Amino acid sequence: MPKSDELLYRIEPLDKSRHDCTNFSCSLESLDHYLKGQANQDRKRRIAAPFVLVEEGQGNVLGYYTLSAFSIHLENLPADLARRLPHYPDVPATLLGRLAIDRKCQGMGWGELLLLDALDRSWEQSHKVASFAVVVDVINERARNFYLHFGFQPISGHLDRLFLTIKDIEENLQ
Repeated sequence: MPKSDELLYRIEPLDKSRHDCTNFSCSLESLDHYLKGQANQDRKRRIAAPFVLVEEGQGNVLGYYTLSAFSIHLENLPADLARRLPHYPDVPATLLGRLAIDRKCQGMGWGELLLLDALDRSWEQSHKVASFAVVVDVINERARNFYLHFGFQPISGHLDRLFLTIKDIEENLQ
């Protein structure tokens, strides 16, 4: 975990009793609203697992992402990749549903840190609950370029949906 001026940061599961989301603002209303009003409900209902970036010993949320179960239609994967998979209609995946950094922390590398943490958790969990890939739905062109930079590829038939295989994640983690 990076240090900045001797301040330590942690990424941990969202816990409304310890984490303060009220001042979070990433400049996209839908992402701000989700964290403040929906993330904890999704956590309780096991719809999504939200993780937050906080300064050690502080509760202010500086960034967050969510993970949940997902599936990809086999025909939407690139043909060369789909040929190597069992001919099931769908393959299991992990959805990286949201990823956002507070405005005051943008441009400091925290988005990359959150993404790498999400990919690491997804890879680790794929040994317990099968997952072929991590999928993201990009919210804008800036987000698309961010994910493409890390090797994500488009899913056919979905302009704003990208994926990165668990195999590629594993190769990059080693």
